[in-house]
Amino acid sequence: MPDMPLPQLHIRKVLDMKDLYNRSIDYLRLSVTEQCNLRCRYCMPEEGSGPCREEMMTKEEMVMAVRAAAELGITKVRITGGEPLIHPEIIPICRSISQIPGITETVMTTNGTRLAQYADALLEAGIQRINVSLDTLDPKKYRLMTRGGQLENVLQGIERALRTGFRKIKINTVLIGGYNTDEIGFLAELTVKYPLDVRFIELMPTAGNTGLGQDCYVSAAAVLDALPEAVYEQEEGVAKMYRLPGAAGRIGLITPVSQHFCASCSRIRLTADGKLKPCLLSSEEISIKGLNEEGMREQIYRAIMEKPKRHGPLSAVQRSESERSMNRVGG
Repeated sequence: MPDMPLPQLHIRKVLDMKDLYNRSIDYLRLSVTEQCNLRCRYCMPEEGSGPCREEMMTKEEMVMAVRAAAELGITKVRITGGEPLIHPEIIPICRSISQIPGITETVMTTNGTRLAQYADALLEAGIQRINVSLDTLDPKKYRLMTRGGQLENVLQGIERALRTGFRKIKINTVLIGGYNTDEIGFLAELTVKYPLDVRFIELMPTAGNTGLGQDCYVSAAAVLDALPEAVYEQEEGVAKMYRLPGAAGRIGLITPVSQHFCASCSRIRLTADGKLKPCLLSSEEISIKGLNEEGMREQIYRAIMEKPKRHGPLSAVQRSESERSMNRVGG
C-alpha cells in the first residue's frame, strides 16, 4: 500500500479519524506486558513467553505512543497484557495515560488474581472500568485451564472491585466446548446477583491454542439455547446484549468466529514489544519502538489506513494469520 499523507498534524487532534472503509477508529488496546502469572491453555504456552526483554516498550514509550494516538483521534485506551497487574509500573502507567489530553476513557482487562490488591489504586489512577477474565466457577476446572490458578483470588478481586466504585465491571468468559458450556447458567446468574455484565466470547483459533480440539469451538448461540428467557436489548460495541428477568446486569455475546463484526471495528492494537497491529488476527505488524513521538504518530496513522476490511476465515481448522499467541497480542 502506498504511503498515506498525514492529516494536518499542527491541529491538536483529529476529531474523527476514518480508515479506508469509513470506520471511525477511536480505540487503542495497549498491551503493557506479555507476561502473566497464569498459563491459560487457550492463551499462552505452558512455559510462558520467557523473561521480560529489552525489546519491550518502556513506560515512557507507552505514554508517548498513547499521546500520539490521541492526536489522531483515539479517545479510549484499554490496558491489557499478558496480565497488566504484574507490570511493576502499572499504576504510574495508568495515571499517565488517563491524564493525556483527548483520552476520555481508560479501562483495563485483567485476570483478576491481583485485583483485590490493586482495585483502589487503579481507580485513583484513572481506570474507569474493569474487565475480568473468568471462564469457570469451578475451582478444579479453573486450576486445570489456568495451569495452577486459584479461583478464590479472582472472586475476591471481583468483590473488591464491586465495592471500589468502578463505572462498570464486566466478566469475560471464553466459551469452550466440553469445558464450561455446562456452566452457562451459573455464570449468567452472576448478572442477577450483581450489577455486572457477563460476556460470552467465542474461542478464537490462534497460535496459543493449537492443542484444543475441534469440539472446543462452539458458537455463542449455545448461550441463548441455555438461557431461553434472556431478552435482547441492544448492540454495545462488539457485543449483543441480553438481560435475564429481574437481573441487575446483562449478558453479552461476542462472535468473532460465527458472525464477525469487522465492519464496525473501531480499534487498533499496540503490543508490549512495540508493534502496531491494525487487526488482531492479521500477520501485519508495524514497529514503533525507538521512534520519537512524531514518528510514532506517522506509523499509527499508517496502521489506521492499512486496517483490513475484515479478518480472514476462522474456524477450528482455519486459524488466525497472526503467529502470536493471545498473551503476546493483547487480546
